[in-house]
Amino acid sequence: MRLQVARIGKPHGIRGEVTAQVLTDAPEERFIAGEVLHVTDGPVSELTIKNARWNKAILLLSFEEITDRNIAETLRGSRLEIEVSEEPEDDSDEWYEHELQDLKVIHNGVQVGVVTALRTNPAQDLLVFENSDGEEVYLPFVDEFVPEIDTQAGTLRITPPAGLLELNTEDSSAAEGEGN
Repeated sequence: MRLQVARIGKPHGIRGEVTAQVLTDAPEERFIAGEVLHVTDGPVSELTIKNARWNKAILLLSFEEITDRNIAETLRGSRLEIEVSEEPEDDSDEWYEHELQDLKVIHNGVQVGVVTALRTNPAQDLLVFENSDGEEVYLPFVDEFVPEIDTQAGTLRITPPAGLLELNTEDSSAAEGEGN
């Protein structure tokens, strides 16, 4: 099974280094020289870490296969994954982004969107989903707001805070009324 450990951001400098959004609790174990990572949504299928270093709070990675900024630019948005042999426990409260992506977001029995991402943050994670208007909605990924996840059914039930889903319809109604 593969687990996503990072998402590649923008190039850094001219020698092929890239920024990386870290999606693992153990970056010191995952990003070591010689480690081969699988690439999803990128121009190559694998990358070998040449060097990993921190620049303030941003992880910078360089790869054996990437030698300049132009090639590094083609990696932007790619996901880096590792192969793991152990399956996570089914009753675990931990979720990986790839397990949640494309799940239908259900509120009061109605589909209100589709999960597009999980943003890991120091304070709390954010569930990102696209609503029916194509807008991104951010919801704190906590039991109170996301009480049920059913990967078998491909659904995720939410109980969002008051006004979160209504804001988008109110904003569009107000914008339509401004022209009158």
